[in-house]
Amino acid sequence: MNTNKPVWQGAGRRIHMQEVGTRDGLQAEAAFVPTEDKIALVNALSEVGLAKIEVTSFVSPKAIPALRDAEQVLREIRRQPGIVYTALVPNVRGAERAVESKADELNLVMSASESHNVSNLRMTRERSYAGLSEVVRAVQGTGVAINVSLSCAMGCPMEGDVPMPVVLDWCHRYVEELGAGGVTLCDTTGMAYPTQVAELTRLFRERWPHTELTLHFHNTRGMGLANVLAAIDAGADRFDASLGGIGGCPYAPGASGNVCTEEVVHALALMGYDTGVDLPRLMAAARQLPGLIGHEVPSQILKAGRRLDLHPRPVVGDEIALRSASR
Repeated sequence: MNTNKPVWQGAGRRIHMQEVGTRDGLQAEAAFVPTEDKIALVNALSEVGLAKIEVTSFVSPKAIPALRDAEQVLREIRRQPGIVYTALVPNVRGAERAVESKADELNLVMSASESHNVSNLRMTRERSYAGLSEVVRAVQGTGVAINVSLSCAMGCPMEGDVPMPVVLDWCHRYVEELGAGGVTLCDTTGMAYPTQVAELTRLFRERWPHTELTLHFHNTRGMGLANVLAAIDAGADRFDASLGGIGGCPYAPGASGNVCTEEVVHALALMGYDTGVDLPRLMAAARQLPGLIGHEVPSQILKAGRRLDLHPRPVVGDEIALRSASR
């Protein structure tokens, strides 16, 4: 008898879920979510068993007014032991503000694609790298961890495919030169596909087995969950996801947002993986979103319910006939 488990059965393997909706999701919304509501949302998410929460972004309030309350939110959230509270920072001043606000980790961002980096950050990749190097030097000795997110690692909406050697070269510079403790490979506009994801994950893991690797997928073309599973099979165990599936990218007009946290957690639980996440509590937090942002969210599980959220059985016999006749 074949005793090998199918590859889709997790057998209790731990997968770390990292919430980015409170930053990557809310920054894309037209409505400003009140500060106290942001704090309450992060507090609710802190109770569900996530490994990391990207709370906010310390960019210029003029650039992203939706997150202009970054300091207050990060300072006033109720922190839970074992959760990493991270913040995106674009430069030294943003890093200083995040450190003063007690961020556990700084998430630095640049693109693997020159075109996207110029469009998104208004500078070349080399200039971005120099700026990130300044940030790392500025926070040395503070005890704050450094993660670097590489946008468009699996495709650029202006250049097409980004060669894997280019992506891995930037990863080398992050890990070996900047000393980053973690790298996030981002599918910024939803161009990734499973076999590509598996190969890039495998190559990264072979070269840096002890560096924290996160995969960040968007569901732009409906392949988000398939890409998560391909990455897991290739050795990944950390994933960014967004509550309700909110978010998006200005370079993919009309595209849906990040992979949906509650959908990924639901699927992985069914396949035997251990995310450590309390799905009912997570879904309760997601149900708050429409009221906060003023519109429905992409999450399908919020509409349909979990797989075994069953409906009442029909009544058999004469009662069915009577009910039909009365309509």
